[in-house]
Amino acid sequence: MLILLAFIIVFHITSAALLFISTIDNAWWVGEDFSTDVWRTCATNTTTCMAITDQFTEYQSIQAVQATMILSTIFCCVAFLVFILQLFRLKQGERFVLTSIIQLLSCLCVMIAASIYTDRHEELHKSKGYSIEVSKGQYGYSFVLAWIAFAFTLISGVMYLVLRKRK
Repeated sequence: MLILLAFIIVFHITSAALLFISTIDNAWWVGEDFSTDVWRTCATNTTTCMAITDQFTEYQSIQAVQATMILSTIFCCVAFLVFILQLFRLKQGERFVLTSIIQLLSCLCVMIAASIYTDRHEELHKSKGYSIEVSKGQYGYSFVLAWIAFAFTLISGVMYLVLRKRK
């Protein structure tokens, strides 16, 4: 039982780490001489970065991705705290339903963020606000990590729903 508990905790912390990395790191869309994310665009050869502001044509889409990724990370951290609390407060045989619901909300938020970015990436990178040409890029590892975090939060949300407290 202790091994299962350790696995669940490590799995949840891994999910949170993936969400933090994909939200913060500057690699949602990369090219030979640039990298961009939901916060800024950086030219790799000059190490200059430019914040993404409301001068970009699809700024509302970027804001939606920013908000849902932040919410996803917050929900994941809150779910971990609720799990720890429920570990000590639940009676034997009860399920971790509240933790599961919060973790599934985290899953939903990261899915929404990655889906919006997937759908709007062509319009996002054709904006006149960029000082460098970013339309000829490809998805970066932070974008991939966001989708992996979606799978991890979904699995852990379902795992909490099935899990019962034992001695």
